[in-house]
Amino acid sequence: MSNSRIITNGRIIDPKNARDEEGDLFIKEGKIVETLSKDELKQAEKTDAKGLVVCPGLVDIHVHLREPGQTHKETIETGSWAAAAGGFTTIVCMPNTNPPADTAGTIQYILDAAKRAAVVNVYPTGCITVGRLGDKLAPIGSLKRAGVVAITDDGDCVQNNEIMRRALEYAKMFDLPIMDHCQDMALTRDAVMNEGEWSIRLGLQGWPAAAEDIIVARNVLLSEMTGAHVHMQHISSAGSVDIMRRAKQRNVNVTAEATPHHLALTDESIKDYNTNFKMNPPLRTEADRQALIEGLKDGTLNIVATDHAPHTNYEKDKEFDYAPFGILGSETCFAVSHQVLCEEAGIPLNDLIAWLTYKPAELLNLPAGTLNAGVAADVTILDPKATWQVNQNTIFSKSQNSPWWGQELKGKTVSTIVGGKTVFQNGQIIT
Repeated sequence: MSNSRIITNGRIIDPKNARDEEGDLFIKEGKIVETLSKDELKQAEKTDAKGLVVCPGLVDIHVHLREPGQTHKETIETGSWAAAAGGFTTIVCMPNTNPPADTAGTIQYILDAAKRAAVVNVYPTGCITVGRLGDKLAPIGSLKRAGVVAITDDGDCVQNNEIMRRALEYAKMFDLPIMDHCQDMALTRDAVMNEGEWSIRLGLQGWPAAAEDIIVARNVLLSEMTGAHVHMQHISSAGSVDIMRRAKQRNVNVTAEATPHHLALTDESIKDYNTNFKMNPPLRTEADRQALIEGLKDGTLNIVATDHAPHTNYEKDKEFDYAPFGILGSETCFAVSHQVLCEEAGIPLNDLIAWLTYKPAELLNLPAGTLNAGVAADVTILDPKATWQVNQNTIFSKSQNSPWWGQELKGKTVSTIVGGKTVFQNGQIIT
């Protein structure tokens, strides 16, 4: 088998290098190269990408792989399959496992499992506090040495401002970003959906947008005070976008992400009590949705991330109040984002690819997101015009909790290449 490969005739989009042209991409021994010799060209494996987009492998910095401890929902292996099917070659997994990823030993377990079973690059995060309980700091230096790329209590939010301040000071010392799930717990007790017209109509406990805005503002102030990098996860409200916009005007060291589901859906989606629309933070109003799109357009929000959160059918098949928060995101991310941002909002495809490649990679200093010569050949081939149905044949996660289940989406992953090796092609995982 040849160790060289050519992807021909594709529309090569590499936003980091302002490249958007029809051409060929050359791969040799798992790395991207400028060109190949005559002999290598003769022997190279050839892939015709005519009519397709060839871009850096997509990067998702917000994924729940559920291992260790919750492997009935997902494993590192199946989560990596879902990522590959969505065109992602690099993912960052959250520490809300069982046990929580608050020790070097748990981080080592995740790294070992990823090396053994994952088909994409997997980077772990560690907890901000011991057990994600918000009471005392986790050993941030040990976690950094063990290999984490950020710290977060994702799924929970540190409520104590003094502890959060100290976390930021330590994180800055160790050059680690803090990723925060912004939620004031006192304002959201027993809440299951956005507080507003639809929560009143449906008789469900409402979750005010202010519960997010308060913590986003807190984090901005603490970042300003300490100089530490705070990344706001899954921003959902217009108020939070406004706070971030003002912070960036003052050059505060804060960044933020939007998810495809918050960009595409509103709280009206819950009118049938379908628990696949129950997520944290909750779906909000049309005004909030439009504010997120504007936030991406003007650079207030930095990236798109999935918050891929698998749950089993029997966990989701409960009364709305009792079902867990969270939906699948990996396989549907590109299609949903492309539909909402490019086709409906008129945003250039290059911008979407930037939010899904080099920009998230740069936020966490990951070696990914470009097609520079010499880097690992992590490449995604996409067909923005192809349609596909979300069903058991196209979802590779262990779980099925997608709000788009049974629906047809436009925008498809044709091929996912990691380190020069094809791991997903024509709807199949290749291990």
